[in-house]
Amino acid sequence: MDPVTPLTPAAVELVALTKRYAQGAPAVDNINLRIASGSYCCLLGPSGCGKSTTLRMIAGHETVTSGDILLENRNITTLPAAARGTAMMFQSFALFPHLSALDNVAFSLKMKGVDKTTRHKQAQDLLERVAMGHLAQRKPGELSGGQQQRVALARALITQPRVLLLDEPLSALDPFLRIQMRAELRRWQKELGLTFIHVTHSQEEAMALADTMVVMNQGLIEQVGSPHEVYNTPATEFIARFMGGHNVINTGAGKIAVRNDHMLIAPAEPTAPATGIGGMGATITDVEYQGTYVLLGLDASTATGPTGVSVMLPEAKFAERPYALGESVHLSWHAAHALRA
Repeated sequence: MDPVTPLTPAAVELVALTKRYAQGAPAVDNINLRIASGSYCCLLGPSGCGKSTTLRMIAGHETVTSGDILLENRNITTLPAAARGTAMMFQSFALFPHLSALDNVAFSLKMKGVDKTTRHKQAQDLLERVAMGHLAQRKPGELSGGQQQRVALARALITQPRVLLLDEPLSALDPFLRIQMRAELRRWQKELGLTFIHVTHSQEEAMALADTMVVMNQGLIEQVGSPHEVYNTPATEFIARFMGGHNVINTGAGKIAVRNDHMLIAPAEPTAPATGIGGMGATITDVEYQGTYVLLGLDASTATGPTGVSVMLPEAKFAERPYALGESVHLSWHAAHALRA
């Protein structure tokens, strides 16, 4: 599904974009994508799927083998990085350790010959905007991971980009800070009104941040859509498996995908619900308490042999009828909850 309608101008458009190296399959294989102006787009996929290569081609840090990159209808495919109107936030933040936060943010203006007073004022204004003005004189080693990220954001924004590119900017942070910082990224994107293109391998991160998710696999785009669309109606078996939360089951009449919170579980050999479209026996192999829910891992008997399946049960429901390791159970599902994989 194309998330950009004729009424929504594309900030970035990729046309038959390809990247080939000397050996092997293309890293990015003839992809087409339109990213709406002012949107938050996440490129998502496993390692080696082409998402970071795509971002680096947009940034101008990787040459294009064939195809075109347009920014607001201007072809930037062969332009140097500094002339594109984009800015990059790297995974490592890449701050200069010997410079203060203020001088890190002001560095690009210094390289352009902007006088010290002017560049420091602009840098200080941006640090204030990301709640770092009071720490402007500290060096990166004196800042926390979250504070370093704010400095890196301010440094990217001082070039006044039209598109901000983020290369796994949260992966170096601890889990608690990661959740906090993704909320801040989303808030900044809305306040600034910029287009953000964010590369991540985290499904949870992409669903929390994105207006548009672009799921990639082996150099190709497998699906484009909102987080709700991608999660609830995965276009391929790969996406159903990669997004998590779905069981891909061979029923004998073909494969289906059923969300693990839509699976019905009962003690072994009950009468299958009349509203179900089938069922199967299974053995519980794992029980994980996750606070508000319990996640059960099972070995299920399908048409093609044993298959790993998961079932998510609300904590209260599990408390009413706990299941134990090694217990035999019966699994089923409602027809409306089964998607063709």
